Amino acid sequence: MGLLLLPSISLLQAQQRPHYTQYVINPFIINPAIAGIDNYGDLKISGRDQWVGLKGAPRTTYLTLHAPIGKNDYRTSSTSFAVPGNNPRGRAYWENYTAADPHHGAGISIINDKTGSFNFFSASGSYAYHIGLNPTTNLSAGLSAGITTVRIDRTNHDFSGFGDPSDPSFGSITTGELRKLRPQMAAGLWLYSRNYFVGFSAQNVIPQTLSFADNSPSITTKGRLVPHLFLTAGYRFMVGEDFNVTPSVMTKYIKGSTAGGIQPEGNLKIQYRDALWIGGSYRYKDGFAGMLGLN
Repeated sequence: MGLLLLPSISLLQAQQRPHYTQYVINPFIINPAIAGIDNYGDLKISGRDQWVGLKGAPRTTYLTLHAPIGKNDYRTSSTSFAVPGNNPRGRAYWENYTAADPHHGAGISIINDKTGSFNFFSASGSYAYHIGLNPTTNLSAGLSAGITTVRIDRTNHDFSGFGDPSDPSFGSITTGELRKLRPQMAAGLWLYSRNYFVGFSAQNVIPQTLSFADNSPSITTKGRLVPHLFLTAGYRFMVGEDFNVTPSVMTKYIKGSTAGGIQPEGNLKIQYRDALWIGGSYRYKDGFAGMLGLN
């Protein structure tokens, strides 16, 4: 998960949600339809610092929690242990995979996203409903609603050198803090089966204008919260009894951002049994990232 923001008011019209490089580990962060997909409550806490050592470097932290409601088709309890020597996610598990019975899911997410003088904070609750389309395929639909706070801290940076002081792009910004509170909504769909998943979601569903006035009502700093669209897909391949490989892609569209608003990236995850996984990702014209995990 990463974030690249610049200390410019144009930020408010471009990327306003963090990059989530490891979206394959926590798809709930970009799609509310994931809520309740597992047989257990799922809690994730993440923190990331970029460009460590530089003043005002990007820092992103989040907490997500979601769980199923009314899901009674557990094959094993969430606290059970596999028989020693067996692979709980081996070929037999996936060959016997069946679609879940209709059930609900609920969750929460809290995200704090800071770069330089700019800070985006959001808190939201999510609801999803899962149904079976056939014996091995499910479809879920989800909604989330909450609040977003956009804050500009003028105490740490000097904006006086940016052009004409009367330019409405910066206004008479001097000291203090500018803050705006706005409602936030997101929606998503998630199609999933034993081997594949396909998802579509939209964040910042409600386009909104932000206007920061500073002392003089005629001098303002303006921007917009714009929708962010995500399309994701992946497929799991079994490699023998103990390994599976999951390539996946995510394409994000943000109106007004670079490269025509389209930001594609690919991810590859290799898992050994249900114990160890390793992977990597590439974001087009941006960079590479690696990941390693232990269950």
